[in-house]
Amino acid sequence: MTSSRLWPAVLLLLITTWSWGGMFPVAKPMLDILDPFFMTLIRFSLTALGLLLILFCVEGRKAFSFEGRLLKLLFLGTLGFACFNLLAFNGLVHSKPEHGAVIMATQPMIAVLLTWVMRGLKPGAFTLGTILVAFAGVFLVITGGDIERAFGGGKIIWDLLFFVGAMFWVAYTLGAQSFHTWSPLRYTAITAGLGCFSIALISFGLTAAGMLSIPDWNTLVELRWSLAYLVIPAGIMGVLFWNIGIKKLGPINGVLFINFVPVSAFTIGVVQGRSFSAEEVIGAILVMSALIANNLYVRARMKRSTGDDDQSQRNNEQPANRATARPDNA
Repeated sequence: MTSSRLWPAVLLLLITTWSWGGMFPVAKPMLDILDPFFMTLIRFSLTALGLLLILFCVEGRKAFSFEGRLLKLLFLGTLGFACFNLLAFNGLVHSKPEHGAVIMATQPMIAVLLTWVMRGLKPGAFTLGTILVAFAGVFLVITGGDIERAFGGGKIIWDLLFFVGAMFWVAYTLGAQSFHTWSPLRYTAITAGLGCFSIALISFGLTAAGMLSIPDWNTLVELRWSLAYLVIPAGIMGVLFWNIGIKKLGPINGVLFINFVPVSAFTIGVVQGRSFSAEEVIGAILVMSALIANNLYVRARMKRSTGDDDQSQRNNEQPANRATARPDNA
């Protein structure tokens, strides 16, 4: 594929990761006014509606069939949209946006570990080493390198909500492999809609129990532009652009762009006047460096494996060619 055809995909992935990096800084002040449950419900109700509308226009009514797998889709949608977002935004109430962005960037590493646990596919020693480096970076970011703070019952519990939420999102992403005949748009739109059903049950259940209150119209009007950001750039556009970019560049290249999520979050934090400790910056650099190093390692292994296969094929072809070749004096 020529570079002129690659650049649009690169641009789409850059837009996506920068918009995702801005999601937590934008949402943080909203949580002083709107609880994370109804913020998540409003955001994904509108996002799911937009995705389902696009799905109808692109693939038609037939794409709305559950094909007898409603419960599995509901389970995956609950993991990806209800569990992930409710945990992440509840954690954000008491944590920093940049912490969430760094933890989200470890998703490729979490995917490796979950694949190992669920399918027995043990990663290589180098990959395990980069995972340890990445998690050490996360440790620095959320604790400042203070071990007493890490295990002293402080705010780290809220950062752990981000991490558990990221695990749920990775499990949801891996679940897409069970629907390999579906387009990414169809899988995302259907599970987003079903995930919203779970979010609504949780939110209105807590409201009925007196633990939450439904936001009034004035609150929504006050937050309209922030909600629009969460729904359009960080929601509908983000999902679509990510799927298109990954399809064009492939997952090995595309996953590198997840590094721009913490870069975006820290950049926005600086613009907003926040300061960061040396440990936070070093930790973020460790996470991104580990991701890049493992990506280069996987790329080199794939290239070497392809080269070995090509050489083996040539070796197998040579005897056959000699056997079928006509003698010079024939």
